[in-house]
Amino acid sequence: MSVTNMPRQFPKITLSEVDEETRLLAEKVYASALKEEDTKDALSMFTVPEDCPIGLHQAKERELLKELAEQHSEESAKRKKSFKMIRSQSASLQGLQIPVTAEWARSVVTPFLSPSSTCSSLPENCPEYQRVTISGDYCAGITVEDYEQAAKTLMKALFIREKYSRLAYHRFPRTVAQFLRSAENQTWKEEDEVLPDVCPCPREGEDPYSIENIPDNLSYELQTKDGIVYVYENAEALSQNRPRSLPYPDLETFAIDLSHVLAMIVDGPTKTYCHRRLNFLGSKFYLHEMLNEMAELKELKGVPHRDFYNVRKVDTHIHAAACMSQKHLLNFIQTTYKTEADRVVLEKGGRKLTLREVFEHLNMDPYDLTVDSLDVHAGRQTFHRFDKFNSKYNPVGASELREIYLKTDNLIDGEYFARIIKEVSHDLEESKYQHAEPRLSIYGRSADEWDSLSKWFIQHKVHSTNMQWIIQVPRIYDIFKSKKLITNFAKMLENIFLPLFEATVNPQKHKELHVFLKYVTGFDSVDDESKHSDHMFSYKSPKPEQWTADENPPYSYYLFHMYANIMVLNNLRKERGLSTFQFRPHCGEAGSITHLVSAFLTADNISHGLNLKKSPVLQYLYYLAQVPIAMSPLSNNSLFLEYSKNPLREFLHKGLCVSLSTDDPMQFHYTKEALMEEYAIAAQLWKLSTCDVCEIARNSVLQSGLSHQEKKHFIGANYLKDGPEGNDIRRTNVAQIRMAYRHETLCNELSFLVDAVKTEAAIGLINTY
Repeated sequence: MSVTNMPRQFPKITLSEVDEETRLLAEKVYASALKEEDTKDALSMFTVPEDCPIGLHQAKERELLKELAEQHSEESAKRKKSFKMIRSQSASLQGLQIPVTAEWARSVVTPFLSPSSTCSSLPENCPEYQRVTISGDYCAGITVEDYEQAAKTLMKALFIREKYSRLAYHRFPRTVAQFLRSAENQTWKEEDEVLPDVCPCPREGEDPYSIENIPDNLSYELQTKDGIVYVYENAEALSQNRPRSLPYPDLETFAIDLSHVLAMIVDGPTKTYCHRRLNFLGSKFYLHEMLNEMAELKELKGVPHRDFYNVRKVDTHIHAAACMSQKHLLNFIQTTYKTEADRVVLEKGGRKLTLREVFEHLNMDPYDLTVDSLDVHAGRQTFHRFDKFNSKYNPVGASELREIYLKTDNLIDGEYFARIIKEVSHDLEESKYQHAEPRLSIYGRSADEWDSLSKWFIQHKVHSTNMQWIIQVPRIYDIFKSKKLITNFAKMLENIFLPLFEATVNPQKHKELHVFLKYVTGFDSVDDESKHSDHMFSYKSPKPEQWTADENPPYSYYLFHMYANIMVLNNLRKERGLSTFQFRPHCGEAGSITHLVSAFLTADNISHGLNLKKSPVLQYLYYLAQVPIAMSPLSNNSLFLEYSKNPLREFLHKGLCVSLSTDDPMQFHYTKEALMEEYAIAAQLWKLSTCDVCEIARNSVLQSGLSHQEKKHFIGANYLKDGPEGNDIRRTNVAQIRMAYRHETLCNELSFLVDAVKTEAAIGLINTY
């Protein structure tokens, strides 16, 4: 069925439709991942070099034997001829080629470019530059069969991601969608594009906390079933089990789709193909930089009133409880003690304590505190010790101070925490060009957490034009279960999501929550990824109501159920004309590679992504689908991976959509402007050019939760278009040459895949000649 008339229903797959070999291979990958978690760290400090002589020699021998056999195969010769014809006859075989909307882009789909075709149809705002083109064989170095198999499996993965992205109103790149429609012999239309709905920033003079003009209540009924909230038209529909027509996800279908991608990441031909293409992308950028660096710099020098300092940058991954520097927190503690020492701030053991009494109980004087004695900074002792890192959230090692200063729900209604955040937001507003997306926690231990958080937000007027809010859900079901706060995993999911459905259906009954949700742009899933889970996620996994064990569910289980509820909620809110939410989990920082497979299906974008370095197939898929990745090299340096080994520069050069973020300035940074500190260290250590850092900054705006209107203002009115046409150099300071290179390279990579799925049609054309 075409995307144009795709219904808003979740297309289900039965187990009988999945290849048994694929299912068994996927289970083997999961079992292998579980075994690895038991036996080694997430990222070993002792990695085996890629150029291991024996393995490399044997691999080359196998490839040579396959190529020799292929040369004597008549069928292979016919396939090779068909691939070659597709790529060389693009001008005459428009029916087989990618229907790229921009005239200039049609010539870059094929590497067989004529000298005149590349420059005659370029857009006016894109200067000519030196291109790297490869002519000759269709894909030298691998056999036709391997190429065809790899391309078809990669295309299948892209179709799967597109399905999950569209259903949840997550973003999916235009260029990739155009190629996928071409593979189906269809035409992409702009009206088919699905985008998240984000509330625009309040106009000047408008009250951001106004409870006027709130939509009316509806008579809908809600019920949680299998961990997912179902919506019913009325009580009668509920009694007859007739839910509204919304895309309710199916665990079995998700497990099957997941198994397809899991089987793909260990498929030999696909791994070889992706490894070679990634190496090629890195080498191609090196040549591009060598040939065009000065031309890009010349472009940037010609842009008036725009440089790295005054382009918009978004801190796409930062936790509210650590959004301030250690010095800022120290100053705030000393200031409050100086002015409010006799204020009652804590209740402990049935007794209310003033700030003075709290410090007396801790045997310390705030005036004697230093950043060293505050002890909130992560260092060498936290490397591969997430438990020690978590303790750094307690100033001076005292949970009492965390309760007073870094919590929203305490005896003083989170006033100190709100004041610190407002001071941070004021600094951002003063800088004008820096934005942040802080995470606030919802735990799922009780249903009234949302009302408490929204009341804190409105009571203390925390809204800022330079902050967009994200809700993080820690994966700590096992802790709540051990304390008997909840009976099963379904109750935790209900506490997290049911209040959101109620506020969407009956906003008049939940006015504060309705207002707060206008400024929430997404959800995050957080915790230590290296935690081991004995359970292997599959279609046989118990339903959330049946998950009554003390053991924590695996990562993929969490992600599916969070995605499922967000997807249904987004469709309901879209019906009501309300804002939608993105799913932006922590993923790939440590733990199993299977985490990145789950996120590839369910996430709009991810934070960290370090483990992509381990899997060429996943890394190449994240490149092809342009999945945004918020990376935090300073944070990783203290926890999981030394700075020099961080793959950010490698990802950037290859063309993955990466941005820089701070994660926890209180733990990892020293200066007042933590995001600028992150950019400065990266630029110095990796010798990034001005164009490089401005490209990262532009990526951060694209992947952020800023509204459509704000993005148009910050990076250009046509930002949704790909290539130079979508880049306003006067706002982004990213060279048009760089944008043209990125777009042309992506089109070439995608065209290789589309060619493979059209082999049979091309063979038919050859036979008619």
